[in-house]
Amino acid sequence: MKHAAGTLAFIARFVILGLAVAFVISLFWPGSGQRLRSRFGFGVAPIQQVSARRQQGPVSYADAVALAAPSVVNIYANKIITEKALRMYNNPVLQQLFGGMPTTYQHREQTLGSGVIVRAHGHDYVLTNNHVIANAADIQVLLYDGRIAKATLVGADAETDLAVLKIDANNLPAIQLADKQTLRAGDVVLAIGNPLGLNQTVTMGIVSAVGRQLNSSSAEDFIQTDAAINLGNSGGALINTEGQLVGINTLLIGKAAGAEGIGFAIPVDTAKNVLDQIIATGHVVRGWIGADYAFVPVPANSGLPAAARGVQVTTVYPGGPAALAGIKPRDILLRIGDHDILDPADLRRHEAALKPGTTVEISGLRNGNPFHKKITLMQRPAMDRGTP
Repeated sequence: MKHAAGTLAFIARFVILGLAVAFVISLFWPGSGQRLRSRFGFGVAPIQQVSARRQQGPVSYADAVALAAPSVVNIYANKIITEKALRMYNNPVLQQLFGGMPTTYQHREQTLGSGVIVRAHGHDYVLTNNHVIANAADIQVLLYDGRIAKATLVGADAETDLAVLKIDANNLPAIQLADKQTLRAGDVVLAIGNPLGLNQTVTMGIVSAVGRQLNSSSAEDFIQTDAAINLGNSGGALINTEGQLVGINTLLIGKAAGAEGIGFAIPVDTAKNVLDQIIATGHVVRGWIGADYAFVPVPANSGLPAAARGVQVTTVYPGGPAALAGIKPRDILLRIGDHDILDPADLRRHEAALKPGTTVEISGLRNGNPFHKKITLMQRPAMDRGTP
């Protein structure tokens, strides 16, 4: 027993001495412990390595810009504006009696914008905003290589503010579309366009939000970004860091509204769907149930959960599908076809995706009692997107 106690005391003295030596070494030679661990194969903890990698970003986005910029064009839309005026009489007496004779005069106005060359069905087209080329008598496109081409309108969709142009030019560099919409808030994006006539301007920002609704009656949603978008950027490209198109820049809420860094772009999935429909038919077809609706109100004595799903019908249009199916204002709609209705935006997307003439079952509540109605959708009437 004495022998064992002596052995333990001997080991303890050497452990204490070793710790003291290690403390002195680390005090006078910091980092020596890490070098020794590396020498004997003990690396940095994996979680630290992952953290270090996440803090590293690209030094430059020049490669992404070089890939996408040749596909971005400048658009100059010449419009003939007709305005009312008064033509004054030459006779002073007639001027005094009648003031002037109503007349009109015309003047030319040029709108600046941007566009993106895309390839669909084996042909090249230019996607831009409808408001850039609306009512234009003549549309000119300036290409990246300096060529100027005349453009003709294939079709436009006011609800998404998209237009498709065909230009008279060869060897056009079409942009690469992002495979699928996987954008998240915080992703880096770059806007390329022609702001204020400054050709091929690139600005950088992040995705501020996705799925933004700009109009309560629209089925479409938008990407919100803080990348600088100015007058002339409309119709230009919003790209990711790989140079792929993720959106078409469309709108800026400016300082006049007390805002800064709030811009919007049309998601590439929406733009591709509109492009395909316009090429096929010249316009976009959307289903319509013939009713307006809003979030479900939650009165204190309703017994509904605080975050009730579904929508409440606010207006039923006479002669529309909802009216013919017997749906009434204040009905709560909970399901359309095989899909639960989450909120008004969700129902707008579902009805717009259905073809006119499609018959689906709508389920809901009327005065707390469940009901099921068969409804045959019509084509959605044309309506402007509006300005938020």
